[in-house]
Amino acid sequence: MNPFSKTFKLGILGGGQLGRMLIQASIDLNTYIKIMDPDAEAPCKYLAHDFVQGSLMDFDAVYAFGKNVDVLTIEIEHVNVDALEKLEVEGVKVYPQPNVIRIIQDKRVQKQFYKDHGIPTPDFVLTDTVEDVAKHVDFLPAFQKLGKAGYDGRGVQRLKSAEDLGKAFTEPGLLEKAIDFEKEISVIVARRSNGEMETFPVVELVFHPEHNLVEYLFAPAQISVEVEEQAQRLARKVAEKLEIVGLLAVEMFLTKEGEVLVNESAPRPHNSGHHTIKANYTSQFEQHLRAVLDLPLGSTHIKSLAAMVNLLGEAGYTGDAYYEGMETVLQIAGVYPHLYGKQTTKPFRKMGHVTILDTNLSSLQNKVSVVRDSLKVISK
Repeated sequence: MNPFSKTFKLGILGGGQLGRMLIQASIDLNTYIKIMDPDAEAPCKYLAHDFVQGSLMDFDAVYAFGKNVDVLTIEIEHVNVDALEKLEVEGVKVYPQPNVIRIIQDKRVQKQFYKDHGIPTPDFVLTDTVEDVAKHVDFLPAFQKLGKAGYDGRGVQRLKSAEDLGKAFTEPGLLEKAIDFEKEISVIVARRSNGEMETFPVVELVFHPEHNLVEYLFAPAQISVEVEEQAQRLARKVAEKLEIVGLLAVEMFLTKEGEVLVNESAPRPHNSGHHTIKANYTSQFEQHLRAVLDLPLGSTHIKSLAAMVNLLGEAGYTGDAYYEGMETVLQIAGVYPHLYGKQTTKPFRKMGHVTILDTNLSSLQNKVSVVRDSLKVISK
């Protein structure tokens, strides 16, 4: 495989913001990018060398797309794995591998994988119906998660007591014991086919209290050396047990007792690594490309203290996106907006992110507050 050949093509399933940032990283490597996405106006449409509209869950569409590329990767795990397995058997290099995607795209299978391989994770019980959930009322408070199709906070809800059973999901899923954690943290690890691995420094995540998606993060996390090493070891262990080729984001809980527990993983670039475009020697997007193209992995050392604030559509606004306060934040040193090319805003839709750099933690935190208060995605 020669990724620098003029005939080489990298296929990416998914044309959203992650695909968009993969394309930005691929330009430096002069990589031909072919994208498939169900949205005719996906953020990647006008940036990719070739764009195909098609359902990522349709066997025939995914198979036909993959037959015309040298390496096939993903920016979202909700894809037709049967098609990927057929392509792999026929010689197409599919990274991350179909068996890895199959494990991770079903949270029930993913959690059982952790348990079977001695990877510490919060206690959980599998449920198939609302009646199953009701049988485990003594397990509450817990987070109910759909097995499949959950994404960006959808398919996740907190059940505090029997009074919440009326809103329980009816589809197969799991109940995960609510953890009284100190911090939520994440480690992104990259792995090549030869086993070479590199991890990014641990980041500290702050989630939106209602919508279960990252609101902002700080990098590196303010944790002890011991916790940093524990989290790094766990991330590497998950990647090794999966034998993944590509990028793996491992979200974790740091308990009040100092124990690190794996929450869940994503086999692709992740929201918890967006800051690496500016803050690290190698971005998560370039690292993913290096891994799937079988190139030496880059240095993940951090160049500066960093934060990342997600730009979410404001509640009550749907329509053509308008970024109120952009001129204010652009006047602040070390503030870098990244917009995702989405023309229409909706409440809590991811419209972009802002990376913030500083050499002083207190100053960094102040900048985060200013950005969060000043920059709003509304419609006009």
